[in-house]
Amino acid sequence: MTNESSKKRVDTASRIIKAATQTIYKAFVDPGALVLWLPPKGMKGHIFEFDARVGGAYRISLSYIGTDHSIEGKTSENTDVSKGRFLELIPGERIVWSVEFESEDPVYAGEMMMTWTLTAVPEGTNVTIVCENVPEGIQKEDHDVGLRSTLENLAEYTE
Repeated sequence: MTNESSKKRVDTASRIIKAATQTIYKAFVDPGALVLWLPPKGMKGHIFEFDARVGGAYRISLSYIGTDHSIEGKTSENTDVSKGRFLELIPGERIVWSVEFESEDPVYAGEMMMTWTLTAVPEGTNVTIVCENVPEGIQKEDHDVGLRSTLENLAEYTE
């Protein structure tokens, strides 16, 4: 393994949302809410399994709506299916979950960690996402757009 291939990418995004930390936290632990705001624009979500407790598992899919998209899915042409575990749930403060994509392509292999930090600010809540160990198959530019879109959806859902 070369030094270059052993580097693990970290992607981040943040946004101030005009809602209380508890309101935003509830949007993470309610599967009906999560499936509405988590998919980036142009995608829809489906939840197969969702046990929002430390150690609990989830399995979700995000599918492109229609055929007019430039990015292929990780699991199939139009869909990303991922599974993971809830590693930390601190109401109103922090959510940490693992993500593993169901894909036969090794560029999407590995466990990505997503940490969502909720910080109260005068305007509402600063929501920060830190994605560690991002699979090399996910283009940074595409991931940045997706993370910003998800935060925009969360703002629309909770504000």
